[in-house]
This record gives sequence, C-alpha cells and structure tokens, in this order.
Amino acid sequence: MIRTAMVGLGKMGLSHLAILRAHPGLDLVAGCDSTVYLTDILTKYSGLKCYADFDRMMEQEKVDALVVATPSKLHAAMVENALNRGVHVFCEKPFVLELADGERLVALAERKGVVNQVGYHYRFVGAFKEAARIVKSGALGTIHHVRAEAFGPVVLRAKGGTWRSAKSEGGGALYDYACHAIDLVNFVVGVPAAVDGVVRRGVFSQDVDDEVYCTLRYADGASGQLSVNWSDESFRKMSTKISVWGTNGRITADRQECQIYLREPHAAVPDADKGWTIRYTTDLTEEVWYYLRGEEYSAQIDYFAKSIEGKRLDGENTFRSALEADRVVSMITGQTAGSLPAPSAQPARRGVLARLFK
Repeated sequence: MIRTAMVGLGKMGLSHLAILRAHPGLDLVAGCDSTVYLTDILTKYSGLKCYADFDRMMEQEKVDALVVATPSKLHAAMVENALNRGVHVFCEKPFVLELADGERLVALAERKGVVNQVGYHYRFVGAFKEAARIVKSGALGTIHHVRAEAFGPVVLRAKGGTWRSAKSEGGGALYDYACHAIDLVNFVVGVPAAVDGVVRRGVFSQDVDDEVYCTLRYADGASGQLSVNWSDESFRKMSTKISVWGTNGRITADRQECQIYLREPHAAVPDADKGWTIRYTTDLTEEVWYYLRGEEYSAQIDYFAKSIEGKRLDGENTFRSALEADRVVSMITGQTAGSLPAPSAQPARRGVLARLFK
C-alpha cells in the first residue's frame, strides 16, 4: 500500500479524500486543513488523523505520496516541501501562479525521480481522449484552427465570492477556468507559440478577470481562439468544449460526446464514414472502481497510483506538461512573450494581397 497524505479539505479536497480512501492501492494515513471544525468532524466520524499544520504532518507521517488540494497560492511551497522529502505529488490545477516556481519544481521533481501529476482531469474524459487521438492520427489532415471554450456560473454578483475570485489566492477565471481549456488545447492540438488580441474583463469581480478571450498562434501558421466566462448563469455548471478544424474535416468534443466530420474516410477512424459521426462519452469511457462526480476524477487518481507502482515518470499531466499551460497563461497576462518564426518562414500570402490591392 502507498502511504498517502493530503492537504486541503475543501470542496475538491473532500472529493479526493473519498476517492483516495476507496482506492485499493492507497492508504490515506493523514489529512491537513486549517479549518479546525472540519478536521474535528472528519476525525470523529471517519477516523482520519488530521493536522492543522502541514509541516508537522509531513515531518511526523513519513508518507510516500501527497495530494495537494489547497488554494493555488499555497501549491508551490507545499509541493516543494514534499519533493525535498522524495515524496510523489499529485497537485490540483493550476500548478503554480508564478512561472519561476513552476520551473524550479519541475527541475526538482525530475532530479528527485518522483512521480508528479497535476489534476487536469479533462485528459481522462473519454470524448477528449478520443479527440486527441484522432487529431494526432492525422485523420483531420493538416490542422489550421482550434477553438476552446469554458463557461459556467461561478461569480454571479458584485459582492461575495471565494478564494478563487481573489487575485492573490486563486487568480480568477484565467487560472481557474481558462487553464482547463488551455490544457485541453495543449493536449489535443499542441502548445501555441504566441497569443494576441487578448481581452480580459471583470464582469462582477473587482480584483480578477471574469471573462478572458484571445487568439492563439502556432509556429506552422495555424490559429486558435480561447473563450472563457465564469459569470454565465445560463450554464448550470462548468461547460468545456474544444473544436478542431483540419483540411480533411473537423472534430468537436465536450463532456458528453465527440462529433466527427470527415470529408473523406480515414483508416484511423474505421467506424466513421464520410460526413458526420457522433460518439458518446459513455461508449468511450473505461469503467472505474469508484464513481464520484465523474469517472475522470477516479481515473486520474488511479493513474497516479499506478504511476507510482510502475515507477512511471513521463506519464500524463506531469508538472512539465502543466507548466506549459501556465506558460500560455503567462503569455495572456503579458508576463511572458510568445515566439513565432520570422515572417519569411511562414506560408507566403502576399500574392493574394497583391491581387486584392492591385
């Protein structure tokens, strides 16, 4: 059994706690949270040994693995503490709020040779996995555009909110919603080289962005769009979608289904004829031993456990992979500049413009 501890017992933390305790290969030996009444109740009714002090827990419990589900601003210090002890780490998204922290932690995790994973759970949703597989197979031909969307009802009034809507703690819709959509773009199509046309705006929040829109640029000339708004109450809960256009068709995937359009059939998608084919997540998702909120939440924890058992250090959602999402966020905020080839290295379109303005 893998001796495991977790820190952060809020909404996401309690979900992880239930999944961890149900996993046959993980032994959850301790939990940590600063909310005393919560830890008192957990200790009384579940028997979980709880701490209010994270450093004390790590010093006394001698664990093999740690799950971090705290507010984002606390990730870097806690992850570093665990890595320095040679502990495998699963950290909730976003990985970090500062690129320098992420780069340091990536290097440290790789130097220590420990399993490291970030909770971008959409990579474990059947429809998104199938979209990534089809795009990478070449079935859509040459990719020329991608669009990622994330909408939901988080901040719906001018006053109130949670740590997620505080700039110093969570980072707003950019870090809480957009990072999911950005990671999906990276997973399905690849990491963009630059961004432009950025629009960031608070609808109700004073301190953070409630909506984010921008254009993504790829080194080969392909483009993309990012559209995020967490102040949209027309959605009951978070809704995330990705669409990809290629020279042989397009694909659209969300939590429920994967819609494929092919101009010509392709061997990589043998069950898809010319035209539209719809595949449902229920047909694309592997069964999990324990269901809570969605198979993907259990699947990612099982993947983490199996990575530890099999000493897999280059698996899905590593710190290095998650840092790519943070890097795109940094380009959106203007803290990091993107890098595209010189104009002469991109496909020439001057002939078309010359004819238009002749």
